[in-house]
Amino acid sequence: MDTTVTELDGALLARLEATDRVFEVRFDALEVTDVTLRFRHDGDRVGSIYNDDGTDRTMARLTVPGDSDFIAVEVPKSFVAAIVDAATRTDRVATPERLAGYRLRVLD
Repeated sequence: MDTTVTELDGALLARLEATDRVFEVRFDALEVTDVTLRFRHDGDRVGSIYNDDGTDRTMARLTVPGDSDFIAVEVPKSFVAAIVDAATRTDRVATPERLAGYRLRVLD
């Protein structure tokens, strides 16, 4: 599984590629809740990573404007941690006061 989290054209690009799945999102702000990361680009929600079913699975999804269908893919917590670390390092976390709770509930 190959993962990339890097700055690209004034935003962060997060990409996971495996033989059975690909997830890629470009964002300039990251909103953190208790169990969800919401990706925003130019003010629009473009995707999320969530863990709200009480399992160890961490799922990622993209938001498609005007479309209610989506495909969720499982992503490793190491990839999620790399996204959180990069967003923190580049000052793109919109709700930094929620980071400690998210790390405790989802990443630890």
